[in-house]
Amino acid sequence: MQESLANSMKIDGLEVFVLRAPDTDRPHWVSHFTVASATEVLVRLRTSDGVEGFGLATSYASVKPIVQAFRNGIGEQILGTDPLAPERLHEALLSLTSKRLAHEKGWGKEAITRIAAAVDIGCWDIIGKTAGLPLHRLLGGYRDRVPCYVTCAYYRDGKDLVELRDEMQELKEQGHTGFKAKVGGLALAEDIKRLEVVRDVIGSDKDLMVDVNRAWDLATATQAVALLEPLKPRWLEEPVRWADDRRELKMLSQRTHIPLTAGESELTSYGCRALLEEQAIEILQFDCTMFGGFTEGRKLAAVCELNHVQVAPHHDCFIHAPLVASTPAGCIVESFDPERDPLQAELFENPPNIANGWMTLNDAPGLGLTLAAAALRKFGERVL
Repeated sequence: MQESLANSMKIDGLEVFVLRAPDTDRPHWVSHFTVASATEVLVRLRTSDGVEGFGLATSYASVKPIVQAFRNGIGEQILGTDPLAPERLHEALLSLTSKRLAHEKGWGKEAITRIAAAVDIGCWDIIGKTAGLPLHRLLGGYRDRVPCYVTCAYYRDGKDLVELRDEMQELKEQGHTGFKAKVGGLALAEDIKRLEVVRDVIGSDKDLMVDVNRAWDLATATQAVALLEPLKPRWLEEPVRWADDRRELKMLSQRTHIPLTAGESELTSYGCRALLEEQAIEILQFDCTMFGGFTEGRKLAAVCELNHVQVAPHHDCFIHAPLVASTPAGCIVESFDPERDPLQAELFENPPNIANGWMTLNDAPGLGLTLAAAALRKFGERVL
């Protein structure tokens, strides 16, 4: 029966939406760039048996190359394929980056990588629904709830320490127990003052993570880790600039006891593997919606487990929660307040419950998430 199903099921429907939130008068800044409230591509797949699944692709750059690839025929590489064979489909899509066809069609490497990720997540959603199992069980079933933190303390025009204190107090009252604060956009002494405010509000019993977004040179990072020690951060994220980050992460790790993290800025799983090979990070923060989907994500989780590295994916907590829950290496997922990420708050009719620092996963098959029609109308533009 299963063999017959695998041989007969094909992807015969494909819809693509760009999801955007309106720009605000006070955008959120990290160390050296603004982050959009929402810029994602939603891919909905339908099979010949009537099973539907969806996946998301996140892009901090323009989504125009992704949209153009869909409008210029990349969907033909997806339609007619077997959604129950995600390894094969993922390999076929990524192989386009080394084929003449991609050049002729104008399909860039980054666009193909994002599309492959979204399609892969959609396939795994279909696999879970076909099996009648939630993905956290299908992928390993280690547990059914995961820790969850909130990313906060962004820079905004006119934001002072009073506003920062009010922000942190509000988030604390919402029940969060882990807080990741942004640094790197001001002089180090000013950023330390901001972090002191955060720690003062959340208290000594809550987790404080610090995210530099690759803004510091090695000398500044070395100075920073000494100043951060009294604040007892759970981790220091992407502390050094991109150009030689692997070597500099290794050097910095030898100068501090604060765990270092990285991974969200990689374009492939191989880049994440190289980070592990340097033995410089204790936590890997890849993003399945930016590369790899669950097909690559589960491999990275396994490699992390074997190398005593924890998994704390970047962004899209409801998408990443099944993977984090599936493995002993799973550490925590990242959430946002509704103003920073309205999609998290509104995209799903049945978002998993977040309370007291924990997310309890849904037990419905696949991703266990139902897209909200009202949110698609509000944020979505259908492009295919």
